[in-house]
Amino acid sequence: MTLARYFEQVWQEGDDPFGYRTRWYETRKRDLLLAALPRPEFQRGWEIGCANGELTRKLATRCDALLGTDLNPRAVAVARQRCAGLGHVELRCMEHPREWPDGRFDLIVVGEMGYYLGDTALQAFAHRIDTSLAPGAVLLACHWRHGFDGRHSDTVDVHARLAAIPGLTRIAHYRDPDFLLDCWSGDTTSVAQREGLR
Repeated sequence: MTLARYFEQVWQEGDDPFGYRTRWYETRKRDLLLAALPRPEFQRGWEIGCANGELTRKLATRCDALLGTDLNPRAVAVARQRCAGLGHVELRCMEHPREWPDGRFDLIVVGEMGYYLGDTALQAFAHRIDTSLAPGAVLLACHWRHGFDGRHSDTVDVHARLAAIPGLTRIAHYRDPDFLLDCWSGDTTSVAQREGLR
């Protein structure tokens, strides 16, 4: 089954098939992800795998301009409804790594989508992310740790591939029994250093 067909079946279940709006697990994960970002504001952000726009709407408060992309057209349509009225948010249906936006970003969030890629596609994906990171940019990835239909790569392998992008250093890390969250940047200035606390 192709990935596009897999998501067609998933999104037949309604506008929130993963429970992003209703599960405390998802609310907590979003809060941890947002707290891991080392800066309060970014100029140009990109959320890869925006789904129905729940995280997109939160990231929009932290970015001057934000792009959200997802493979599934229905997901993008729902995300557009969720982000209606936010003129600085753009949402596009794209298949990564085959399709890719122009320009560079100072924030890229890879949310729960890297494990859908096989080894060759994951390698190309990481390479293309490398070309899209602005100097000093932040890359954040968050992925479910358990097996499921549709998974093509292990979460640890996905994060290892992203961690190998030249010039990045891990600046935040969180792991619990269910998900893994890592944040990397070419700028290793800590939050405390930014605020003159040390």
